[in-house]
Amino acid sequence: MSELQAVVAVIRRGEKILIIKRGPESRRQGYWGPLSGTVEPGETQAEALVREIREEVGLEARAGRKVWESVTDDGRYVLHWWTAESETGEPEPDLHEVSEARWVTLAEYFELEPIFSGDNEFFERVLPSL
Repeated sequence: MSELQAVVAVIRRGEKILIIKRGPESRRQGYWGPLSGTVEPGETQAEALVREIREEVGLEARAGRKVWESVTDDGRYVLHWWTAESETGEPEPDLHEVSEARWVTLAEYFELEPIFSGDNEFFERVLPSL
C-alpha cells in the first residue's frame, strides 16, 4: 500500500456537489473530480481537507467525517474521502491548480469528460447513501 496520503473533499449544497477541473500545474491536468490534495507532514486529514479547500477554491469550510477510502489508479496515493461543509460563497479557483469549478448533480457529473474511473464507485454507491 502507498505511503502517500491525500484527502478528497465531498462538498454538497442541496443535490449538487462541487467538482473541479484540474489546472495546468496539477497531476492529471484536465480531469474532472472532487478537489483533493496531499496530507502534509504533521497535519491531520481534517486539517489537510480544510487547507486544500481554501487553497484550491477559496472557500472556508469545516471538515465533516471520513466516508470512504480508495487508492489512485497508479497506486501512488491512498485517498481519504471526507465530507465538508461550506455554506456560503462561490468557489474562486486558484487557476494554477484548478481550471474550473462547478456545482453539479450526480447525472451531470457522469456527463463530464475525462473523469477518473476509480471515482465511479464513490459516486454510484457511496454518495447516494450520504
